[in-house]
Amino acid sequence: MKGFLNKRSLLFGIFALIAIMMALVPLSELLWSALRKEYYSHIPLIPVISLFFLYQKRKVIISNQEYGQRPGLVLLLLGLSLYFWGISWKGYLRINDVVSLLTFSSFLFFTGSFIFCYGLRAFRLALFPILFLLFTVPIPEEFLDRLIYSLQVGSTEFTHLLFWMFGIPFVRDGFVFQLPGMSIEVAKQCSGIRSTLALVITSVVAGELFLKTRWKKLVLVLCTFPITMFKNGLRIAVLSLLGVYVDPRILGSELHRSGGIPFFVLALIFMAPILFVLMRSEKKEK
Repeated sequence: MKGFLNKRSLLFGIFALIAIMMALVPLSELLWSALRKEYYSHIPLIPVISLFFLYQKRKVIISNQEYGQRPGLVLLLLGLSLYFWGISWKGYLRINDVVSLLTFSSFLFFTGSFIFCYGLRAFRLALFPILFLLFTVPIPEEFLDRLIYSLQVGSTEFTHLLFWMFGIPFVRDGFVFQLPGMSIEVAKQCSGIRSTLALVITSVVAGELFLKTRWKKLVLVLCTFPITMFKNGLRIAVLSLLGVYVDPRILGSELHRSGGIPFFVLALIFMAPILFVLMRSEKKEK
């Protein structure tokens, strides 16, 4: 710990505090917003996880530290410029996009402060915990809407497939299924965007902990999307069948609104053998 208690680290601490203040106010507004807070409940956990990985690499970072004044200063100034530009456009952009811009500017400022105080060699060694902080940046509105739509389409297709496999009579019109005695719609709220983000973050962390090959880490992350779509389709199909053949009130119950945890655990179970196969493949390559 002695390597952290010096002038270099004090300067970095001041810079880091400024970066936190740059992101704290806009993120707080977004997280308290009923419109988007459910999508970003993971954000408070991201710095904690990042600090964990950064702490693990503290010795190798200290042994490779040096001032990286020029590249660090460029990012510091870029982050500040982007921040004040975002403030000036606050009245013209949607809240999600404003917060995304301001938070990304604080990320650039934080990254620049790290490089300024510890240098490029230390930055390369701390690349994962620093880049992991990008998960604190809200997804821009247009891209978020496209992602939700893609998940909605995929979940609908898996629901269609499961109804067909179960032999359930239905008529489909886009996102709407006509079932015996009722109709259901795979709405945006059924896209599973929240669980998708959680599963992506979990797979990124698992890849860093258990895998060494970059492309295999990417494969693990990409597998989260079809698994999430299947999980969503299974949840919709199960709840629909319960509503049709057991009790229609189930579709308006707490089980429907807040019953996603068991299916998220199921998605984790589906991810486990993929991670196991990727880990075994790395062992065979040694």
